[in-house]
Amino acid sequence: MTFQVNRDDGLYYRQSLFDQAERVVVKAGSAVLTDDEGLRAGAIDNLARELSFLRTTGREVILVSSGAVAAGRRHLGGDVRVNGDLKVKQALAAIGQGRLMQAYEQAFGRYDQKVAQILLTHADLSRRDRYLNVRNTILALFDFGVIPIINENDTVSVEELRFGDNDTLGALITNMIGADMFIILTDVDGLYTANPHRDPEARPVYTVARIDDEVEAMAGNTRSALGSGGMRSKIRAARMVAMSGGSSFIGPGNRKDILQDLFSGDMIGTFFLPAGDRLRRRKHWIAYVLRPRGYLVLDDGACRALVERGKSLLPSGIVEVHGRFGVGDPVHCRDRSGRVIAAGLANYCAADIDGIKGRNSTEIKDILGFHDSDEVIHRDNLVLLDDADAPSPEHGKKGPGNRSAGTDTQ
Repeated sequence: MTFQVNRDDGLYYRQSLFDQAERVVVKAGSAVLTDDEGLRAGAIDNLARELSFLRTTGREVILVSSGAVAAGRRHLGGDVRVNGDLKVKQALAAIGQGRLMQAYEQAFGRYDQKVAQILLTHADLSRRDRYLNVRNTILALFDFGVIPIINENDTVSVEELRFGDNDTLGALITNMIGADMFIILTDVDGLYTANPHRDPEARPVYTVARIDDEVEAMAGNTRSALGSGGMRSKIRAARMVAMSGGSSFIGPGNRKDILQDLFSGDMIGTFFLPAGDRLRRRKHWIAYVLRPRGYLVLDDGACRALVERGKSLLPSGIVEVHGRFGVGDPVHCRDRSGRVIAAGLANYCAADIDGIKGRNSTEIKDILGFHDSDEVIHRDNLVLLDDADAPSPEHGKKGPGNRSAGTDTQ
């Protein structure tokens, strides 16, 4: 089963996971929180009421929120447009972030629920020590009974520090803290088997067991102003969560009582089940959080050793070295056709790997004058990718083969 359109078939799977979910991340996008005038007060109040409801059931809750730029634009009268100008967006975010949090403070206060603000850039998650510090801060807020409200720090984020979208940010946070469920609230009813505007036989998809090409193609079959690009980012986020053992939901955030209805068993939206093979948290960090500083081209034998036998990468299997990276930096491994097959942390810098590529490990000391490791990438620091959603390079440009589903090599 890849997906189900029968309401009853997926009910057991969905409901059991909703019942078991103790830690939940909810992402509310601009389509829910804003309109042409700015922030929608009614939507924020509804969201505060719904999340406060989840807290009363004993669950730990995180909100990933958009809306700072829209709030800033409204404060200036609504006439300012971003039009791709980064400095304008950053200025609007600086104006609007405080107003967004003020709106949340007031809304949650009506339900006696405390909230806290966390602003992040990609750099906060790409360094392991900062990554763990963010995680520990969130867990401490849970201990205080506080709902963390997380947003990308648009005021300081430049291209290389951006997550790309809040769907990705929400998925990373879900996996970082080991949440059971990631709920994406937007302006869609869910996925459909065909475009409901053009095909009267189109049916809603209620449950997805595995995200494959057929499911990704459904991104264009939504009744949404977001377009297929926005839906694809949500499906990719659901895949990231599935690979770490969590479940996800995409559905209508403007529906009143949406979360209460979901947790009560109503068949709304599209639910994504966890994947069978779960990535360890550190390997998820390598596969999904880190952006490659370069890449290695491998021969066919090395590709088979990594993919089929779960081996470490030795210098003898490396054909080409691309990029400037140091010891411990993230790199991608590609086959000769350019397809990304793995991500890992390099034991040698780019220049040293270039010197030992194609050579036996026993020759490393003679060539470099030192011998730190037999492996260029040890299997403990290696994650197989399926060329699906791999992070783009640090300079922010999308290279070939930017997909990853993360299959553990051990």
